[in-house]
Amino acid sequence: MLSAAILAPAVLLCIWSGGIPYKIMLVVAALGLAWEWIGLCGNAPTQMPGKLVAVAVVAGTFSAAMGYVGSGLAIFATGAAFTAALAGGTPHWRALAAGIPYAGIGSVALLWLRDDPERGLENLLFVLLLVWSSDVGAYLTGRLLGGPKLAPRISPGKTWSGALGGLIGAIGAGLAVAALSHALSQPLRVVAIAGCLGVVAQAGDLLESVLKRHFGAKDSGTLIPGHGGLLDRLDALLIAAPAAALLALIAGRGVVLWQ
Repeated sequence: MLSAAILAPAVLLCIWSGGIPYKIMLVVAALGLAWEWIGLCGNAPTQMPGKLVAVAVVAGTFSAAMGYVGSGLAIFATGAAFTAALAGGTPHWRALAAGIPYAGIGSVALLWLRDDPERGLENLLFVLLLVWSSDVGAYLTGRLLGGPKLAPRISPGKTWSGALGGLIGAIGAGLAVAALSHALSQPLRVVAIAGCLGVVAQAGDLLESVLKRHFGAKDSGTLIPGHGGLLDRLDALLIAAPAAALLALIAGRGVVLWQ
């Protein structure tokens, strides 16, 4: 609770402000994600090829923060290719290279969503509140109702009731943001988009559970006391944000992504 009380206001202030504070936060977060990933793979962030992963993730995210999204994505692709070539003799070398797009693309998507001068804040809040509500809804419903396990071999604690509660939470948050933004002209469309992003968010959560099981780790790190690592807290968002960015790209700049 203390960690959340300290971090949440700072994060929300950066999100609300946008601009340089938000970009700095995302670049620092990208470095933290890369650092944790390198550690999970059994490599040292200050040695090759782990150093290359950190440099590629930070450089690509910084490039996107400066407005060069295409260059940032190209840096991720190049860095992953070089890492795969250099890391052949290290444990989990394929995963080490895959960590660059895994940590990087989600960070770039969050930057790109907020960078829309007209609807960036609304679209970003839509995604963030949807993901957070999905996490809270899944946890509370799963704890209260229990029932059959969703994927016992991947994550023994997750249940079907929790998944349903998470989906309801995501849809509720999506409708709330749309209503507060005075853009609830098509509620069924909001339900459909929020529901799809809610499913994607839960898939991101399950993906990280698969990865931690593969690496034999309980948490991705210890950066946030009581919460584990950044990957533990951002796993759903790293997958949901690129999906939301794709929707926003299709809808066009200046348009809320649920219309």
